Amino acid sequence: MTKLYAGVAAAAVAAFLGASAWYVVANRADDAFAECRQGQVAGGDIGGPFTLVDTTGKTVTDKDVITKPSLVYFGYTFCPDVCPLDMARNVEAVDKLDAQGLDVTPVFISIDPERDTPAALADYAANLHPKLVALTGSPEQVKAASQAYKTFYKKRETGDEYYLMDHSTFTYLMLPGTGFVDFFRQEVSSDQMAESVACFVKAGKARS
Repeated sequence: MTKLYAGVAAAAVAAFLGASAWYVVANRADDAFAECRQGQVAGGDIGGPFTLVDTTGKTVTDKDVITKPSLVYFGYTFCPDVCPLDMARNVEAVDKLDAQGLDVTPVFISIDPERDTPAALADYAANLHPKLVALTGSPEQVKAASQAYKTFYKKRETGDEYYLMDHSTFTYLMLPGTGFVDFFRQEVSSDQMAESVACFVKAGKARS
């Protein structure tokens, strides 16, 4: 039942993103990023203010975090399969972009504040990528951030500390001053992600 619930919720998020596709067609002439979108989705009510805690225990907001083009992912460090693959892909794309002279920040927001303390996330970030910004917070702070990004997560109650979390797996591309511009599904490769992000970043620079 939990897996079914998670699947329905993930489908609802995907439907929300897909339903926004009409905006691309209706506003393509005025869309500075039209050539980058590949017919997916434009803008939309995704992203927004959040208050979380970084790996040093300092309280930060979205304005402190998204100061550069950013790839935002919601997951948890105890995740056995999906998160490691998605985050490995994300930071690999960041390295490919860096080789092109494009500075992009990978951001990891934990949906498991019970286990993902600032210290735990500091170890996680140190082992994954030097540019990774890893964030946690109180359950209320994490919930608010998740709701801002229209993500889903739910704890599987097992009665011990080895529980897993069901969650959505989109990666969101955020541009400072612009906000959300696109999202990436699991099946997108690091090469495809890097190519798409580069297009958005360059179009954003031309726009400004």
